[in-house]
Amino acid sequence: MIEVRPGGRRRIDRVLAPGYVRHLDQLPMSTLRERRNEAAQEETDLSYLRRLLHARIDIVRAEQQRRSSGNHTSVVDQLTAILADNALGPATGSGRYQGMEPSRAGEYRRSAEALVGNADLSDVTSLSEATLAETLDSYREQESSVSKRRREVQAVVDSFNGEIARRYAQGAASVDELLNSERGQAEPGAGQD
Repeated sequence: MIEVRPGGRRRIDRVLAPGYVRHLDQLPMSTLRERRNEAAQEETDLSYLRRLLHARIDIVRAEQQRRSSGNHTSVVDQLTAILADNALGPATGSGRYQGMEPSRAGEYRRSAEALVGNADLSDVTSLSEATLAETLDSYREQESSVSKRRREVQAVVDSFNGEIARRYAQGAASVDELLNSERGQAEPGAGQD
């Protein structure tokens, strides 16, 4: 389960803290963008973890299906098809384009692997029916928690995007200012006197 700790130091704790989106209309545009980008990175990381969990759920379900159907083809031999079926299926997420890479991919991969303790998905055929069922339940519970947090983070990103869009629509912000600030950040020694 992904817990949010009030006053915590992790990015998710900051992004989901009630004060993070308060008084957006009073924040400078640079702060709005920084917070929006921080929240968007958290969304990207949660999306990555969610995809890892979906893959593991698919592997466990495929082994359960193989056993119930009496199929003798190993899950390892079917792995490409199992994972491709999920990748080609209809999108169930927010439909957002994410131009960011996960910043904590290794950490999340280790977390997903640790969820079930000793359940080794590299050899699901050696797991008992009960262990497979427990593994699937654990992954589904974790996926539900990650999805819930992801939706909460998406709402935060939407709040920032809404305020930024409002400022552009009302003329309180301009594209020229954005381009100038980005040019200033890109130039070596910019802002130094």
